[in-house]
Amino acid sequence: MSQQQNAAQREPERAETILRVFDTAFGRLLAEDPAAFRVKFRKMAASAFAFYRGTAGLYYADLTTAPFQQYGAPYLDERTSRVWIHGDLHAENFGTYLNSEGRLVFNVNDFDEAYVGAFTWDVQRLAASLALLGYAKALSDRTISELVRTFASAYRARIGALAAGDPAEAYTLDTAEGPLLETLRRARLQTRVALLEQDTVIDGYERRFRSGGGTIPLDQDTRDEVLTAFEQYLATLPPASRTRPEALRVKDVVGRRGIGIGSAGLPSYNVLLEGHTDALENDVIIYLKQGQTPAVSQYVADPAIREFFVHEGHRTVISQRALQAHSDPWLGWTTFRDQGMLVAEVSPYSSDLDWSDLTEPADLLDVVSHLGRATAGMHAAADASSSGHGLVPFSTEHAIDRAIGEQGADFAGMLVEFAHAYGDRARRDHQIFVDLFRNGSIPGLG
Repeated sequence: MSQQQNAAQREPERAETILRVFDTAFGRLLAEDPAAFRVKFRKMAASAFAFYRGTAGLYYADLTTAPFQQYGAPYLDERTSRVWIHGDLHAENFGTYLNSEGRLVFNVNDFDEAYVGAFTWDVQRLAASLALLGYAKALSDRTISELVRTFASAYRARIGALAAGDPAEAYTLDTAEGPLLETLRRARLQTRVALLEQDTVIDGYERRFRSGGGTIPLDQDTRDEVLTAFEQYLATLPPASRTRPEALRVKDVVGRRGIGIGSAGLPSYNVLLEGHTDALENDVIIYLKQGQTPAVSQYVADPAIREFFVHEGHRTVISQRALQAHSDPWLGWTTFRDQGMLVAEVSPYSSDLDWSDLTEPADLLDVVSHLGRATAGMHAAADASSSGHGLVPFSTEHAIDRAIGEQGADFAGMLVEFAHAYGDRARRDHQIFVDLFRNGSIPGLG
């Protein structure tokens, strides 16, 4: 037996667990579009971190069973187990967006997995991602521990400050520093014109979508269904976004199929709108994407949470609005062929934090400190005083502050221990997954 064949056979029970979680998370979509999942799994095979990004379902299956469920338990009570959470918080889910006030902001992004659950699930997922990131950069265990401890300390300190009445903060061009500021500046250099030139052409003095490049032409019946869904979406927009109806005139519609790590197999559609003026450079592209069931939802027993949401598109939007102050003014939801759809702008000003040039521990420590503060701000934003949705009828920052109490060092120590333990588990799982994939052992891929 060769060494290359050993990983899945060395831990057969774990291999079965991974396949079982995959079937629950991806089964229906994989059966409908195996080609998209072959692309997704190739990306996940590239590294342990990429595998971790694509397996939130496996993370929650582990987090709610021994030996991993013990780590966050001391900090959970009736309230801290029921806060708005991101659901897939890892080091690469931070970047820029243009908020409803026209300001570029650096913050958490990608809310497809957002839900109501335990706050520790977010911070533990981020901590483990730092362990994987540090390992990939060949950092020592001691340095990885320092990174996680810095994140935890910054999170705890910021939660305490918010509970004491400090105002919310935002990382903008005026307040950000270092790599965060560089990310914002990079986003600022991007233009709507460049995005439009990439995805559209001008034909007969009017703009339309470019053929090819992942676009799918629609038959008339499908186009009409998309336009009907678009009309329903308009009613979910904030009033300020509906002040100029001409800006919402549809110019073109195409289909797209998601093939990224998080969107494999999910049907989506792009709609080209007039924008706020008649000038061609002000056209706007929005997307309608089928909402996905969040991995965490099957581990949250309260039916009132599930019943609160009309569908997964509605859940994603409500969660994002709760967790993100001044979110995308185009953010809304609709229904298409009985499926809940998330609707948002294809933003030209979106730029993710680039970790590739962050190699020195001092730079990494500075960045993860800011991520800790941003995570605390996100958790604190979504509560009775700000979200107004009723699912979290108390002050999140006060509940978390009381749960951690004076034991901030214990909280940081817990995250450090968990990060190393789960980082090791994820690296071994990645090897098992690669063996399963390359040897044709994942059902349905062909």
